[in-house]
Amino acid sequence: MRVSVVLPAFNEAKLLPAALAAVKAAAAAFAARGWEWECVVCDNNSTDATAAVARAAGATVVFEPVNQIGRARDAGARVARGEWLVFIDADSTPSAELFAAIADRIAEGRALGGGSTVELEPGTPRFARMVCGLWNLWSRLAGWAAGSCVWVEAAAFREAGGFGTEHYAGEEVFLSRRLQAVARHRGLRFEILSAHPLLTSSRKVRLYTVGEALRFFFRMAFSFGRASRRADVCHLWYDGRR
Repeated sequence: MRVSVVLPAFNEAKLLPAALAAVKAAAAAFAARGWEWECVVCDNNSTDATAAVARAAGATVVFEPVNQIGRARDAGARVARGEWLVFIDADSTPSAELFAAIADRIAEGRALGGGSTVELEPGTPRFARMVCGLWNLWSRLAGWAAGSCVWVEAAAFREAGGFGTEHYAGEEVFLSRRLQAVARHRGLRFEILSAHPLLTSSRKVRLYTVGEALRFFFRMAFSFGRASRRADVCHLWYDGRR
């Protein structure tokens, strides 16, 4: 068994070292089962030292010239050699307990993939933690994986068409729906893990005003998600603020 951990990275030279160190430590959960693992970083047209940082950490680096999170994840998946894929964002730090829980689900053979609840870093304002808590609740009820952590059988990922290029935000939700359909067809589950949440950065709370965030979410809500197809609307992910 081989597991490929894929990280999309756009100008992530600052936070990527911690993410890659956490991935390496957490992957001990795969090695403990005698499984092989690899780390693939997609440099999504960065202008900083993202690629060099990734190579220095021993990751395989692939380049994607178009700034789009779905494209970056898919580019990483295309060179990944694992039977299972674990997508982790470059501003997140998975724990060994989370990867062990993923390994348990893989070994059980009753799920073709899933996600994880998320936890914002210490010091995050209370209102942001409340919003995160609401997302975690909805994620578990609807079976929608957060893009910061998606684990999936590689064959099922490809059958579902990957993340795709249609959306600039929320692409993980649409992928989750497609994977749920594949899972039902196979008599398997798509499961959101919750015992060991993924720790992730809350930098958007510091970098963007409440007004900017609300404008984005209202445009998404009132367009019934169609606004996710426009890069200008989804600037919170693409304007380069770090």
